[in-house]
Amino acid sequence: MITISLCMIVKNEEAVLERCLQSAAPLADEIIVVDTGSTDGTTEIARQFGAQVFLFPWRDDFSAARNFSFDAASMDYCLWLDADDIILPEDLSKLLSTKETLPPDIDMVMLPYHTAFDADGIPTFTCYRERLIRNHAGFRWEGVVHEAIAPRGVVRYGDGAVTHRKTGPGDPDRNLRILEGLRARRPLTPREQFYYARELTYHGRDWEAAAQFADFLRTGGGWAPDSIQAAMDLADCYRRLEQPEQILPSLVLGLCFDAPTPELCCALGQRYLELEQWEAAIYWYEQAMNRPEHLGFTLPDCRNYIPLLQLCVCHDRLGDWRKAAAYNEAACRLRPQSPACAYNRAYFDRIAQQNADRN
Repeated sequence: MITISLCMIVKNEEAVLERCLQSAAPLADEIIVVDTGSTDGTTEIARQFGAQVFLFPWRDDFSAARNFSFDAASMDYCLWLDADDIILPEDLSKLLSTKETLPPDIDMVMLPYHTAFDADGIPTFTCYRERLIRNHAGFRWEGVVHEAIAPRGVVRYGDGAVTHRKTGPGDPDRNLRILEGLRARRPLTPREQFYYARELTYHGRDWEAAAQFADFLRTGGGWAPDSIQAAMDLADCYRRLEQPEQILPSLVLGLCFDAPTPELCCALGQRYLELEQWEAAIYWYEQAMNRPEHLGFTLPDCRNYIPLLQLCVCHDRLGDWRKAAAYNEAACRLRPQSPACAYNRAYFDRIAQQNADRN
């Protein structure tokens, strides 16, 4: 059985750290907590769980702090979490099984990361992250913000998820401030440019963001999932900027980097629907329901619920209300409380009654 170092970087996390450590401690053979300047009870909570606490002066570089935490680890593998992450009991069981059975040649385990949820707690936004990483194998974090380790070696995909449960707003300007400071000192890497463009969109600076996304896509060098996402983000910028003629060409750029994701298929379907090109929209929504898993940002509804609802719309516009109603019922089975499904059902019931009355 492998051994695991739980590695965390924290600052003023007393509100959530205990919850996180309670959920993850059964996995950990040691706990490494790197504190970047807490002024509350964060370090005391960490020590209550037997953590080794290290102080690390903050220097606007998340990778530097993460690498410091990994350097302090002594077990076979490093597992990283943020303080507002938790491991749910059903996922803990899966991860304990992984710990017991993981072959010794595995370099990295990618796990689902759930970061947004609907009213019923069902994940609506998921991505796979490099979560369990072989120690002392040369893996290093990169990126001052949105830091990551590039997958290499023998990589396995697991199904024990990490759940992000943020309890309050952070500093909305932090990442943009860090990236603009870095940009003033040196050119951004492709990954940094991608996230810089995204931060610009969060701050309503869409013209600047569009220029950054376009440059990122033109120069290349980014990861394929980031490039596909950048094409969709660029299209969204043009939509907000009321440049509709640029939306479809931007989305098509996403097809240049890898097989289309469900999210890109849905975005293409939506654009063709807006253009009232129903057959083209149908093609892309059908493709969305048949795409494999991928590494990038994932909206689970793009694999089923959204395509089903939009196929309902397309077939209704083509005059095949029975087929449209069937797609709506399939969507209803996935989301029984959906107002859109209920509205559509009433609409098709009226059509069915009108046809019955005529007969």
